[in-house]
Amino acid sequence: TLEATERWLDEKFGSKPVLAEANKLALKAGYAYCGATEAFQVRYEVPPAHLPPGVYRNLSGNVALALGFVAASRKAGRPLFLGSYPITPASDILHALAPLKEFGVVTFQAEDEIAAITAAIGASYTGSLALTATSGPGMALKAEALGLATIVELPLVVVNVQRGGPSTGLPTKTEQADLLQALFGRNGECPMPVIAARSPADCFDVAIEAVRIALRYMTPVLMLTDGFIANGAEPWQIPEISEIEGIEVKFMTADQVGEEGFMAYRRDPETLGRNWAIPGTPGLMHRIGGLEKDHLTGDVCYTPENHSEMTRTRAEKVDRVAQDYPALDVEGPGEGPLLILGWGSTHGSILSACERLRAQGHPVANLNLRHLNPLPRDLGDVLGRYENILVPELNMGQLAFVLRSRYLREIHSLPKVMGQPFKLDEITIRAEELLGAVKTS
Repeated sequence: TLEATERWLDEKFGSKPVLAEANKLALKAGYAYCGATEAFQVRYEVPPAHLPPGVYRNLSGNVALALGFVAASRKAGRPLFLGSYPITPASDILHALAPLKEFGVVTFQAEDEIAAITAAIGASYTGSLALTATSGPGMALKAEALGLATIVELPLVVVNVQRGGPSTGLPTKTEQADLLQALFGRNGECPMPVIAARSPADCFDVAIEAVRIALRYMTPVLMLTDGFIANGAEPWQIPEISEIEGIEVKFMTADQVGEEGFMAYRRDPETLGRNWAIPGTPGLMHRIGGLEKDHLTGDVCYTPENHSEMTRTRAEKVDRVAQDYPALDVEGPGEGPLLILGWGSTHGSILSACERLRAQGHPVANLNLRHLNPLPRDLGDVLGRYENILVPELNMGQLAFVLRSRYLREIHSLPKVMGQPFKLDEITIRAEELLGAVKTS
C-alpha cells in the first residue's frame, strides 16, 4: 500500500503542503502506470526481520567503522587521530570522523598516503590512538611506513577498504584481492595481525577489536573491509557503552624505571608488547626510528644475533595474538563431507547458500574467518573434520593458497573477480558438485 509513504511525505513536507500533495500525486501516478502496464510481473513481499529487541539504526560499513573507533577511543581513554588521504571507497571514514571533534577526534587530510600514515605513527608516538584508512593503491604507498610502525612497535590501526585492482582498477567495485598484500606486502620479515569484517554492522565490533590488539600487543594491525561492506548498510543494534569491555593502556612512568635506566624494548612476558613511554616523561628518554633496535635499550644495533632475536620476537609477538581468540563457531554439522569457508564480505552469500543447501538435506557447514593472521589455533582441527573444504573468494584464490601451504591439504577454490559479490547459485552449484563427488567415491 501507499499509506506509509504518504504519511512520510506529510511529515517530510509538513510546512509545505503543496509539495506534499505534488509528491503524493506523482507517487500515485507512478503506481497506477506500473499496474496498468503490468511492469512488474513478479511481486516480492519482505516480512519483518526477526531481530532482538532494542534500539536500531541503519548504517553503512564505513560509518560503523568510524563509530567503532570513537567507542574504542573512549574505552581506552585516549584521543583518536586519523591521518587520511581521500581514496574511494575509504573516504567516508574521514567524512564520518571529521565532525566528531567533541569526542576528542582529530582528523588530518594529508597531501598523500605516505604523509597520512607517518602522521598517524607520530600521533601514536605521542600516546594517541592512531588510525589511517585507505584502499589497495594506498596500501602500496604505505608499505614502507608500515615497516617503520612494525620495527618501532607502536600501536596503529590501518584500514584497507578493498576495491577492484590492480592500479586504479575498479574504484567503485568490490574485491578481496588485497589479502596477500596484507599478509606479505612489505619488505623484510614484517608480520602484523590482519583481521577482516564480514558485514557493515560487524565493522563496529572489528574496529574495537583492532584497537584492542594494537594497544595490548604494541603493534600495527591491518583491518580489511571492501567496497561491498563499506557502501552497504544493515540494521545495527546500538549497544550500551557500559557493555563494551574496557581497553587497558599501559604507559611507563618514571617510578617504574630500575637502576639500569629506561629500557624501551623490555617486554610484557604475556604479550611481548614493549614499554610505551610518552615523549617528555622525565627519565624515559629513548631512541626511535627505522634502524634495527637493541633488544632492550632500543639503541641502533647491527649485531647479527640481535637482529635475529628481534625478528623472531616480533614474529612471536604477532603469533601470540591468537591466544586471545574465542573458539571457532561453525554453523551446521560439526563434521561431514563439506565445509564452506570464507572471510570478509562473502559471509552473507555463503551463509545463504548453506541455509539453502541444508534445507535441501545436504550436510553442509559454513565458517567465516575474522582473524587472518595469525590464523586461529583451532582452525587445523576444524578443517580436519571435513572431507572437502570449499573457499569462495572475490579474488583468484588467495586464502585457499594460504590454507594449502599452512595445512598441507587440498582446498577447493571458488574464485570470482567481476567486481560483484557471489550469487547463491554460484556457490550452491559448486557445493553440489563436491557433494556428488563424495557420494560416488
